[in-house]
Amino acid sequence: MVRKRAQAAVLGALALAATVAVGACGSDGNTPHRAPANTTTMAGPTAPGPTDGWGPGMWGGMMGPGMMGGAWNSWAPGMMGPGMTGNWWLPGDGVRVQSLDQARGRATVFADRLGLRVGEVMQFSRNFYAELHAADGRPATEVLVNPSDGAVQIEYGPAMMWNTAYGMHFGSQDQARVSPDQAREIADRWLRDHGNTHTAGDPEPYPGYYTLHTMQAGSITGMLSVNATTGQVWEHTWHGTYIATSPH
Repeated sequence: MVRKRAQAAVLGALALAATVAVGACGSDGNTPHRAPANTTTMAGPTAPGPTDGWGPGMWGGMMGPGMMGGAWNSWAPGMMGPGMTGNWWLPGDGVRVQSLDQARGRATVFADRLGLRVGEVMQFSRNFYAELHAADGRPATEVLVNPSDGAVQIEYGPAMMWNTAYGMHFGSQDQARVSPDQAREIADRWLRDHGNTHTAGDPEPYPGYYTLHTMQAGSITGMLSVNATTGQVWEHTWHGTYIATSPH
C-alpha cells in the first residue's frame, strides 16, 4: 500500500512537470470529456535546438533542486529517490547517442527493468523516440532517449499523462470508446482543421490512447496521439524534424 501511494505521488509529480514543460490543453484546458468528435488539442514546446525536446534540459531551470531533490538540470532521479527511479527514468552514461542502434541499446536497458522489449526506434532532430512492447507484442509505452548523454525517460505527453498501465492513470478503469479507425478519422480531421496537408498513419494502440505517425507523400513528418476515451488529440511537437526509423 505504501509503495502504491509513493508511486501515485511520483506520477502526480511527473504529471505536474509534464504540464509545465509540455504546455497543457490547446483549448481552454477545461473542456469536459465528452464524445470523441469534440476533440481538443494538446501541444508541446517548439523552441529550436538539437536537444530542446529533451526533458531535463527543459525542466531543470524551471523546477530546480527544491522540487527535484537534486542538482540543477536533474529530473526524475532526485524527485523519485533511490529504488523508484528505474521505473520512469534511466540516468545517462555520459556517452552521446548518435545512431539508431545506440538509441535502441539505451532503450533496451530501460525496457529490461519493466519486462518490456523495444520496438520501433525513431531519430528526430531533438531526441530519439522508442516504442516499448509487452512480451506478447502489444504496445506498452513510449520513451525518449537523450542524444547528449543517453538518459532515457517515459515520454512526456500522452505516455505520461494518458497511459493507463505505465503513466499517471495507472489502473484507470475508463472504457475505450474510440476504435482504431475512429482514432485515425479524428487525427485526419484534426490535421485538416489545422490547415495541415499531412495525413494520419496507422494507429498504434497503447493503454488508454493511440499514437499515429503523420505522413506526407508517403513519408513520416511527425506524430500525434488520440485519447481512447475522450478523443482528445495531442501533437508530439517536442521531437523536432524527423530523420530516420529503425523498425522492430
